[in-house]
Amino acid sequence: MNTTALLAGLALFAGACTGTLAPGDEPSSGPAVKLAAWNVEHLAEADGSGCRPRTEADYAAMRAYVVELDADVIAFQEVESKAAAERVFDPARYTVVIEDRVGTNRRGPCGGREGLTINAQRTGFAIRNGIPFERQPDFTDLQVGNPDLRSGVDLVVRPRGGEPIRVLSVHLKSGCSSGDRNEACPVLFEQVPVMERWIDERSVEGTRFAVMGDFNRRLAMPDDAVWSDWDDASPPNADLAPASGEQSARCNPRYRDFIDMIVLDRRAAADLVGFEEKTFAGDALSDHCAVSARLSLR
Repeated sequence: MNTTALLAGLALFAGACTGTLAPGDEPSSGPAVKLAAWNVEHLAEADGSGCRPRTEADYAAMRAYVVELDADVIAFQEVESKAAAERVFDPARYTVVIEDRVGTNRRGPCGGREGLTINAQRTGFAIRNGIPFERQPDFTDLQVGNPDLRSGVDLVVRPRGGEPIRVLSVHLKSGCSSGDRNEACPVLFEQVPVMERWIDERSVEGTRFAVMGDFNRRLAMPDDAVWSDWDDASPPNADLAPASGEQSARCNPRYRDFIDMIVLDRRAAADLVGFEEKTFAGDALSDHCAVSARLSLR
């Protein structure tokens, strides 16, 4: 890429964020943009820290997995800090954006595992360098008044040669994967109308959108109450679709229903050209596998 072309491209996106391209790592210039979501399971900044202590070799394996995933925009969850994210999402390839939430910094035990202490769990994005984007205010309403619940990270991404897409990285309350009787369900059901308002507001705007991340909910179950609230086609573009379609999850044979999802509005769903769940070739690098969707650039 020559200097003149680069400056011209930057001028087209004044006010947008973008990273520096690594040699040989051009953003997708073909007919599609690849979106992905990955809960990286207690990703800590330091070796040996948090509820899933890792070594440098573990971080290296995760970096290799991200390279193989080869996504343009990755919504991530359960990350302690930007520095932690950059141990997996190489800054030479990706620009990391993470939620601003501080929380109460409570560091409790890790589910009874002696000697381990939980670190902060934040949501965010890794955007391939060279793809312009604009950060919107964090979606703090999703915390429903609890500073230790995750907010959403909200971006407008502008793929080169195509229409923009608004993306939201979320990690909803755990412990209510179906029904409404578990102890955690009242909190999740507080988040449901908040999430629906965001969906409805985006549906009347001119930009297609995707909600991505760990919903902690088996949304594709028949007559799921959460999905029924969101997928009501009112406004019309709130006619939602999971990018996974009718596929079942393969990451862990114990669980056949996706809770990590890419949920598309009517416009984005019309542009869907492929879905993939990227399982692990060897040892599991997280208790969640990445899912991805390719959307045509239009």
